[in-house]
Amino acid sequence: MIPQHNEPQRERLFMTGKQPNNPLHGITLERILNSLVEHYGWRELSKRIEIRCFINEPSVKSSLKFLRKNPWARKNVEDLYIATQKLTPQI
Repeated sequence: MIPQHNEPQRERLFMTGKQPNNPLHGITLERILNSLVEHYGWRELSKRIEIRCFINEPSVKSSLKFLRKNPWARKNVEDLYIATQKLTPQI
C-alpha cells in the first residue's frame, strides 16, 4: 500500500516502522529484564514489583515466560525500566 499525501503523520510512521516517541522501540523484553536485574538485583526488583517469579527461585527464562503471558506484569517491568533509564546517566 502506498501512503497517501493526506494520510496522518502517525500512520506514515507506523507503516515505516519508526516510533519516535516510544522509548522502548528496538529494545527486547530480555534486554529490559537483564538490565533491571543488573541494576537492582532480584531481591530489590521483587520489592519494587511483587511478582512471584522474581521472588521464588528467580531466573530470566521463567520471568520472561511469565511476563510474555501477563501484559499487566510486563507493563510494570517496562515502566520501571523507563524510570530507571531516566535516573541513570547515559554514557
